[in-house]
This record gives sequence, C-alpha cells and structure tokens, in this order.
Amino acid sequence: MSHRPEVILVHGLWHQPAHFDRLTAVLRAHGIGVHVPRLHRGSLANDTAAVQSIVAALPVAPVVLGHSYGGSVTTGLDRVRHLIYVAAFVPAAGESGALLGGTGALVNDAVRRNADGTTSIATEHAREFLYADCTDSLGAWASGLLVPQQPGHGRGVPQRVAWTNVESTYVKCEQDRALSPALQEQMALRCTHVVRLPSSHSPFISQPLRLGAVIRKTCRDLAALTTS
Repeated sequence: MSHRPEVILVHGLWHQPAHFDRLTAVLRAHGIGVHVPRLHRGSLANDTAAVQSIVAALPVAPVVLGHSYGGSVTTGLDRVRHLIYVAAFVPAAGESGALLGGTGALVNDAVRRNADGTTSIATEHAREFLYADCTDSLGAWASGLLVPQQPGHGRGVPQRVAWTNVESTYVKCEQDRALSPALQEQMALRCTHVVRLPSSHSPFISQPLRLGAVIRKTCRDLAALTTS
C-alpha cells in the first residue's frame, strides 16, 4: 500500500504555526500531507515530545523541516525519513541553540525583555531582522503573528542527535539578518546536502514556491528510493 508523503513543519522562537500558512498551501496543493505543531510548551524537551507524538501517529516516517530554533527540536526526533534545516540550528551532542548562536547573535538586537520574564521581538524591528525580503503587507502580517516567548527553550540540549544517522538538507538563507549566514554555512557542514536561497530568515513567507520546491524534490527523491 502506498502512502502520500508526510511533512512536519516546526517553527522557531516567537513564531507559531500560522507563519507557515503560505508554504502549507503550496505543499498541500501538490498532494503532500502537512502537519504544523505549536511549540512554546515550556522546554525543548516538551517541544520535541509534542512533535514526536505527531511522528508516531503517521503511517510513514515523515520529512521534517525545522526553522531556526526548530532545528534543535527536530534534531531530537526519532523515526524521521529526512531532516530539512531552514536557517536553523544543527546542534551536536551537548550543544544548544543558545550556545551555537552565542551572545552576539544578530537577532539579539531585536529582542525585548518583558516584565513577566518573557521576551518579544520588537514590532518596529521584526521585518528588518526576520522578514526583510517580504513585501510590506506580508511583513506586517508576519510581524502581527509573533508571540511572547517563555525563557529557557533556546538553552535546551537535544537528547538525541538525529542528523548523525538520518539524511539531511540545510537551506542556507544568504540574506539572513537574524542568524548569521556564516554560522549557517558552518552548521550546513553537518548535513548531507546544502541548498542556498537568496532570502532573509523566513523564506516560507517570502519565497514559499522556492522552499516548497526543495521539499517536494526531497519527497520525490525519497519516493524513488522506496520504489527502486
């Protein structure tokens, strides 16, 4: 019995599933099953467990895409077919996103610390750092979806390192102003394949057709391997 390809999209800090709406529409139009869990569950371990529960319920091992912090989440998963990291952290054993990004992470200049202990992306800086290649209307839409972030998630360390035994693709965003392209280039060395997009930090919003083509090609290549 053949199954449709299944893809899980995992968002980053301050983001939510709706940020993937444009990419989700592209993939579903081509018959791909898409699942977009909501994170912000208190810790990296809890976020990973939430995504793992979706993986476990699917009839086939999925392709999993992690954006930014979402790469730390997807690195800790089991029973996945292929990992796609989009401007994302690719932690090794004992590493966290915060450690990889360092105190000089570009996005830090846009982070606002709130009285309740959460952090937010300052609205006036969101487009500059996260959506620089989006239209004004798309940038405003995406900025309006951002949510406060509880502390600690970025300091979490994955309990397993899936990319050591699962094929992976790194999508480097060459105009990124949130996660250094130079750091992305280093982390991409840990992956099986590298794709470079002339995009800012969020190509799932600004370039959903291009990013969708990367995902669709991955699904086609995996299907060919299965039937050969």
